[in-house]
Amino acid sequence: MIQIIFGEKGSGKTKQILELSNRAALTAKGSVVFVDVDERYMYDLNLSVRFINAAEYGISGPKQFFGFLAGISASDHDLEYLVVDSFTEIVRHDLASLEDLFKQLDAFTDAHHIRLILSLSCAEEQIPAYLEAYRS
Repeated sequence: MIQIIFGEKGSGKTKQILELSNRAALTAKGSVVFVDVDERYMYDLNLSVRFINAAEYGISGPKQFFGFLAGISASDHDLEYLVVDSFTEIVRHDLASLEDLFKQLDAFTDAHHIRLILSLSCAEEQIPAYLEAYRS
């Protein structure tokens, strides 16, 4: 399952997914992993939430991003929540070109029973139609 939190820069998306991650840590039966582009919010997370700085892994496109997430899942069979802040900064591609990635992610998260939550910085009018199904 994929859930996307949309909003323009400064609209409170990061605060929302930090709170969501911390609530999930209290109720999840499996693991909660939080991915960001730097370590700025690492200490705002519950101690049971695993933090990963994506900048350390040289991700520069959708295929690498998918491989990165699949690797996280492969190393943690109890993964229940995978929360990604600053998605477009990690993937470094225009949202309009990522429809195939989202199809892959949708199938992958369903097959592995993972709840993937992404924050996307973009204006309402820039949201591609294919992403509407994932709107939070």
